[in-house]
Amino acid sequence: MPFAPKSRMRRPVTENNSFSAAKKCTISESLDSERLRSVLHPVPLRTVFVREEDVGEEDLIPAAVLFPIVLRESGPAVLLTQRTAHLREHPGQISFPGGRVEPEDASPAHTALRETEEEIGLTSAHIEIVGYLPEYRTITGFRVMPVVGLVRPPFDLHPDPSEVADVFEVPLAFLMDSANHQQHAVHNRGKLRYYYAMPYEDYFIWGATAGIIVTLARALAA
Repeated sequence: MPFAPKSRMRRPVTENNSFSAAKKCTISESLDSERLRSVLHPVPLRTVFVREEDVGEEDLIPAAVLFPIVLRESGPAVLLTQRTAHLREHPGQISFPGGRVEPEDASPAHTALRETEEEIGLTSAHIEIVGYLPEYRTITGFRVMPVVGLVRPPFDLHPDPSEVADVFEVPLAFLMDSANHQQHAVHNRGKLRYYYAMPYEDYFIWGATAGIIVTLARALAA
């Protein structure tokens, strides 16, 4: 789920507003699940977060996304969606499955799993939650909890055609390699704004989705 239009996207910064380039990070064809777990939080924390530029202490809408790592024999891959072009908000953008926290949701993991099933038909029976990345706070008013899950094939997908135009996978190694983390800029409101982008084949991964990916890449590279 993307949370900001491209023209308003800010570069992600940590709590001390640092913006250093991520270290070179690669991952082997077979996922080191113990290493992955070691860099994640075992429970969701609001006290540790990444925020986009100019995000302050204002009230933000809670949301959660699933960071789904599919355990393919050819190597781990990240499952992403592309929103339909007719949607009023963020048409055609690349996103993780997820959305706003609803009153009936017991936890961020519940939100992420519910939204994933609603959007693409992937049920929780195929997903093992392994931890949480820092909360990601966006300039468009959301505080997003990334829930990292391992997805075990085989599984069937049933995308909601009113929301999802495409579901595809990107090799985790590609996304974790800092050489593929581009930094783009756009003038907006009299200021040069920065955002991450990771073009892959015909897909342009950017914004909050790219920022969350960079967060995991930096953690694994540390």
